[in-house]
Amino acid sequence: MPLDSASEPTRPVCPWPELPPGPLGPPSPAFADRHADAPFAPLTLPSGDSIRAVVRHEDARLVMAHSAASRNLRYPGAPRISKGVSLEDDPTSILNMDAPEHTRLRRILSGTFTPRQIGTWRPRVAEIAADLAGGLAGGGDLVEDFAFPLPSLVICELLGVPKEDQARFRRWTGMFLSTSDGTVDDRMTAAIEFMGYAAELVAAARETPGDDLIDVLVRARDTDDRLSEEELTKLVFGLILAGHETTASLISRGVFRLLINPDQWATLTADPELVPRAVEEILRYDGPGGYGVLRRMTEAVELGSGRVEAGEAVFLMLPAANQDPAVFAEPERFDITRFSGDPEVPQQGHLSFGHGPHYCLGANLARMELQEAFRALATRLPGLRLAADPADVPWTAEAIIHRPVTLPVEGGSR
Repeated sequence: MPLDSASEPTRPVCPWPELPPGPLGPPSPAFADRHADAPFAPLTLPSGDSIRAVVRHEDARLVMAHSAASRNLRYPGAPRISKGVSLEDDPTSILNMDAPEHTRLRRILSGTFTPRQIGTWRPRVAEIAADLAGGLAGGGDLVEDFAFPLPSLVICELLGVPKEDQARFRRWTGMFLSTSDGTVDDRMTAAIEFMGYAAELVAAARETPGDDLIDVLVRARDTDDRLSEEELTKLVFGLILAGHETTASLISRGVFRLLINPDQWATLTADPELVPRAVEEILRYDGPGGYGVLRRMTEAVELGSGRVEAGEAVFLMLPAANQDPAVFAEPERFDITRFSGDPEVPQQGHLSFGHGPHYCLGANLARMELQEAFRALATRLPGLRLAADPADVPWTAEAIIHRPVTLPVEGGSR
């Protein structure tokens, strides 16, 4: 029997009081109750704001794809996930834009993260992952020795910045993803420093063109429009933020999930060709890391679970949508063969990268990094196992993204 059924360990207080994580990390057992009895009930966010939460897969897809769904959450009294400065406060970020500005930027960037472009970066990412996996052959902390260094090194190389700046990236992203009241001032300082650093990177790329990812962004344009310096800066900021902490957290949670389900780990190491399918299940089961995203409807919309009024903001619980029993059979079961490897077989996908106009621009890059991370571990460290009781693994508390703080491992070779 998988170790997921272990008894509840002692954990720090979760900032989501109504959505406690499972006995061994996500997903929250509260998801099943909400699916069954409260698919559109209010939820208290870590900020203290109350908002109706969408949990069903069909409803979440409908909202994200709807033309009335807005990311403009800068009106008086708008809900916030956490207190203090928030990513929602920036009107110039692509994350917060609506059409036509958002459409213009997406059009300009449409060729930046294509599978073909990502394919040119894959060999180097595979090399970095293999080197880091080799360093774990004698054991270590998978979080500090593999999960964080991999996306940090990758984003540094892709952006053409010194790898010694990894520590700064981690400090800045940690500030932004905290839900603690005690980090409000720190987050403001981090925002100023982070944006200043991104602006320096863009200016350097303008002055000395090359072939790094920033140079690709600088050259990105359509027939009529060009990215402004501010837009470029915000995109670089977003790439570092999303490409650092979120990817590292997915690796940490995914390895933990595989190792506490030894039958799944054995299946993967016996057939590494399953890696792409395993990544999709990790994204469904443990991704995207946060509990969801905010949207405001500019007109009334009927969902299967209820009516959203014009001007009302709702919270889309994407991890709960990924656990919808109407879409995924036995959603609580972690199964790396769940998703078909045959592109001709129709199937509903997870929503960890979103859906609709705001579908994650970096989804192809994230998938590639995750695939190479788990491929390196499965092929080079098939005997990998936890070096601690799963119930004793500490998880983050006051943070938007829930992940293991440390993950001691051993036995890399058979």
